[in-house]
Amino acid sequence: MGFSEARFEETEGGEMKEKPYSNKMSLKYISMAKAEKLKSLILARIQVARLNLWVTRALSMLMLLGITMQLKSLGETVSSSRTPTSTFSYPLPPERVYENNGYLMVSSNGGLNQMRSGICDMVTVARFLNVTLIVPELDNTSFWNDYSQFADIFDVEYFIASLRDEVRILKELPPQQKEKVAESLFSMPPISWSNMTYYYNVILPRIQTNEVVHFQKTDARLANNGLPVEVQKLRCRVNYEALRFAPPIQALAEKIVRILRDKGPFLVLHLRYEMDMIAFSGCNEGCNEQEIDELTKMRYAYPWWKEKVIDSVQKRLAGLCPLTPEETALTLRAFGIDHNIQVYIAAGDIYGGERRLATLRAAYPNLVKKETLLPSSELDPFRNHSNQMAALDYYVAVQSETFVPTNGGNMAKVVEGHRRYLGFKKTILLDRKAVVDLVDLYKAGSISWDKFSSEMKEAHADRMGNPVERLVIPGKPKEEDYFYTNPEECLASFDEPQLSNDDHQQEP
Repeated sequence: MGFSEARFEETEGGEMKEKPYSNKMSLKYISMAKAEKLKSLILARIQVARLNLWVTRALSMLMLLGITMQLKSLGETVSSSRTPTSTFSYPLPPERVYENNGYLMVSSNGGLNQMRSGICDMVTVARFLNVTLIVPELDNTSFWNDYSQFADIFDVEYFIASLRDEVRILKELPPQQKEKVAESLFSMPPISWSNMTYYYNVILPRIQTNEVVHFQKTDARLANNGLPVEVQKLRCRVNYEALRFAPPIQALAEKIVRILRDKGPFLVLHLRYEMDMIAFSGCNEGCNEQEIDELTKMRYAYPWWKEKVIDSVQKRLAGLCPLTPEETALTLRAFGIDHNIQVYIAAGDIYGGERRLATLRAAYPNLVKKETLLPSSELDPFRNHSNQMAALDYYVAVQSETFVPTNGGNMAKVVEGHRRYLGFKKTILLDRKAVVDLVDLYKAGSISWDKFSSEMKEAHADRMGNPVERLVIPGKPKEEDYFYTNPEECLASFDEPQLSNDDHQQEP
């Protein structure tokens, strides 16, 4: 087989050169070759175009998904009215990103310090269940009738922002969840003194099923012991770092401390001798007949105060009564506390007024309160809000050189723990049974002043807020030491050996 003519010819220089096709057959082959090449090129371009279309579609879907997630997050952020991070003057921790299992709403119950510790527990529960916490609602139905809400007492913006690396906190539910709870809200009180096992096994499934769960109570809902160290440390971080007081309270409390420090050292006396405390406890040492009758009527007026008939004498001897101002004066003198020190009374109105304070004032003439240190105009915004007034006293108590509570209430317990956290600041934890025994012996003339003083000091040698191991009583959480009184897992100076998590595991 060959072409009709040779494909090559010799040039004048002797080189071989391809000759052009000179007949119709040659042109046909050329046309066929070009058509095949063009067809292949077109098919290739179609395939590339289809691939590009699929890639474009996939990228568009991913972009739409990303935009949807961002809009959802933005919507929740806007709905919660969170302050933009650019408004904070302090560095914020990186935000923790996690798959949200639902929303937890809580209503904190009790007085200021009872609510405070409950809030710390609820933040911790929300963190380890990977849920979003709504800023807690504060109790407005307690004995004190204080209608303050969270932002009236605590710095809500700092609370939210400073914990963002642990848990997501919103001021209110996002719109979709708000509509849902308007129709139906799953509400319950969690079991008291529960381990984390209870929250994982019982509460988390309920949140996942209902999306939003509301806790009616927050006090004592988490165990003192038997919890992982990381759980205990988060409780401390919330309490001692995230729960700052609202700026107006913080500023005025700092002013009180400055006034006191300008005059020298000061002792804070948490003198629980208000009318409601005396009526509730049924302790009437030093009261006259008219006062005893008044206190008894008040005790019967409140049906939720279950104990009505109380033997004041026996209760006092058992160490179950708040110390009287007179007993307190003798005790402080026995400890050798300087006669000229400023004694700041962190309490409400003392029952019996100046008549009952006379002995204490004679022993410590520099007796002051916030009402005597500040003009009325500065206290007026807080005066009808007992929890805000208590917050002022709390701050001053934490900052004092010495703190002395005369009864073991919630404020005494939480301030004691806070002072331990700040480096075991001196806190005289009075053994009320030992105090009344010694006071009665001294007043009866059975022991001398020197003997009274030395035995008082000896009885309290290990009760000055120094490091001690938290008392654990398995199965009896109400009788063991409260976590917030002695948060030893968080105390850098605590040298006693730590118990492992397995040593105190409790059933939920």
